[in-house]
Amino acid sequence: MSSAVESKSDLENQTVYFRCIAGCSAKHSIFDVIYTCPSCGSLLEVYHEREPLRKRNPYQWQQLFDSRASTSDWPYGSGVWGMREWVIPALADENVVSMFEGNSNLFWAERLGRQLGVPDLWIKLCGNSHTGSFKDLGMTVLVSVVKQMMAQGSPVKAVACASTGDTSAALAAYAAYAGIPAVIFLPAGKVSTAQLIQPVANGAHVLALDTDFDGCMKIVQEVTQDNSIYLANSMNSLRIEGQKTVGIEIVRQFDWEVPDWIVIPVGNLGNISALHKGFRLMLDLGLINRMPRLVAAQAAKANPFYESYKNGFKEKVRVTAQDTLANAIRIGDPVSYAKAERAIVETDGIVEQATEDELAAAAAHADLTGMFTCPHTGVALAVLNKLIKRGVIKSDDKTVVISTAHGLKFTDFKVAYHESRLDEVTSQYANPAVHLPADADAVKAEIEKRLAH
Repeated sequence: MSSAVESKSDLENQTVYFRCIAGCSAKHSIFDVIYTCPSCGSLLEVYHEREPLRKRNPYQWQQLFDSRASTSDWPYGSGVWGMREWVIPALADENVVSMFEGNSNLFWAERLGRQLGVPDLWIKLCGNSHTGSFKDLGMTVLVSVVKQMMAQGSPVKAVACASTGDTSAALAAYAAYAGIPAVIFLPAGKVSTAQLIQPVANGAHVLALDTDFDGCMKIVQEVTQDNSIYLANSMNSLRIEGQKTVGIEIVRQFDWEVPDWIVIPVGNLGNISALHKGFRLMLDLGLINRMPRLVAAQAAKANPFYESYKNGFKEKVRVTAQDTLANAIRIGDPVSYAKAERAIVETDGIVEQATEDELAAAAAHADLTGMFTCPHTGVALAVLNKLIKRGVIKSDDKTVVISTAHGLKFTDFKVAYHESRLDEVTSQYANPAVHLPADADAVKAEIEKRLAH
């Protein structure tokens, strides 16, 4: 299974390595082609030994990361590689594949927050990234590691992923930048045109399969059993390493203050696992003294984690995911379940769901306050609204919603909403364009009518 290369003694000297989340004692090099524990089949995680990191005190870490944020100093201006020591410190400079991802806007949603009853509401705009989603944060790490593996003589010759859209876009772009072939498995007819064209434009080998995401995931796992093709889905814990930086970045943007709540839309559950991992590292190193409460927001038509939460995580629930406007989280058998369960339990978190009508209304409402939200952010905002109405999230709580992708990827969704063409959705905020004759009196009359409301 090894891709290159380190001897056993070299591995024993490493302070960053793969380890089994179920507690197996074996270590594996992060440059090995390995995704699950060979002993028990559980997921792996990239583990950072804490003692070497304690050579800097919390203040020194804060100062270091603050000094690098948004600079042009390669590669530290990246929101991910600015935290290099906490990600993949063994990576050579020449193998870092970065488009200066991260450092996305933590937007104070003042008007929306006032309307919802939580004035201290912030939206982390992860869609303001190179390919328009938070997936860039994980893909810069994975593709960089693959580039180094190939440089060291690994048999890997391509990278592959199953995707509902955003993962494929990020993998295709970063692989193209690195000069590494990418193979993309998409569920035919279940991604937006904007998402489909991204990997096509970046030269990836795009295969549209007559199945859903879970079916694509099974195929890609079979294809990548051959070590010549490297699996890039979130069961590969290298992705989590990049994605965990969003939590660290949020705290840095708050001058190292921890918010009370973070609400995030979830499907395959890698993102909430990553969020928890970043906060756990900060807590262990003394940069923060408490964890935020994490909320996993699911679409009601693809809600296995919600169903598992309802049974107290006594068993993992699998569902057949139905068609949902939030197509990127249309997943019925999430891979990162065990990690996400730990994230919810350790943060006294909550899992909640949103219907199609609720997510569409929440997205449209946010847009009326100046945002431009994807349907998945709509799921998170709808869940936020439920928790506020139930009195769980209080008016003085500092609350962050993770916006996972840019609304421009989902213009078909928005057009259909404002033309009242979405099934199961009452377009209460519809604002269609009005066609008028080229006549000044008609225009004035329409404007007067509209401004009178």
